Amino acid sequence: MPSLCLSSIYLLLTVQVRLSAQLEDNKILSTQCVGQPGIPGSPGVHGSPGQPGRDGRDGRDAAHGEKGEKGDRGDTGESGQRGLTGDRGDPGQKGERGQPGECAIAPKSAFSAKLSEGLTLPLSVGEAVRFDKIIINEQDDYNAETGRFTCKVPGVYYFAVHATVYRSSLQFDLMKNGHAVASYFQFYGNWPKPVSLSGGSLLHMVPGDQVWVQMALSEYNGLYSSSKTDSTFSGFLVYSDWKHSAVFAL
Repeated sequence: MPSLCLSSIYLLLTVQVRLSAQLEDNKILSTQCVGQPGIPGSPGVHGSPGQPGRDGRDGRDAAHGEKGEKGDRGDTGESGQRGLTGDRGDPGQKGERGQPGECAIAPKSAFSAKLSEGLTLPLSVGEAVRFDKIIINEQDDYNAETGRFTCKVPGVYYFAVHATVYRSSLQFDLMKNGHAVASYFQFYGNWPKPVSLSGGSLLHMVPGDQVWVQMALSEYNGLYSSSKTDSTFSGFLVYSDWKHSAVFAL
């Protein structure tokens, strides 16, 4: 039996060796047999989009914290050093010419009048002397028929009276609104020639105020006028109060 098994094994090995030699003879070199490249495969199909993920849960609101205490005020800082003066800037462009303004007109008031030669004077006390011959009265503030000046422009005025005294003593008052503001007197002592009596006063006036010359005593009425000498009454505005007057507020 052992010899039979060995003979069988030897037979199988012999057959295997011969088959192997035939296979080696049938092999072809790879360099002598090259095939055509294969056709490229079709692109794969895109996969389907994935499903959206779920939203996370909102967190819970925390409770408000307590308000903190106010801190102490800090110390005042030191003033910094003054900076250097910057360079002067370039001049700006010239602006357009403005509209013409309204011309300011200074208020005016002035007059001067004298007695006509041979004029019959009032002899009664309290009657205004009518200086009837106008020298200047551009604003018509003086009325030659009544002998009274009526104020239109508020302000300070100067009034002056120059009287020629002849053949009688003279006493007259400078009146404002019925009250004497100044009185003047000249005694006549039978001199052969006329003498003069002059006086003046500054008065503050408002519109409607009146000023005139009035005889103080009927027997002292030596006011005189001739071709060689005159008696005059004059007045003019020194400065106005136009800023405080409705007349000039327009």
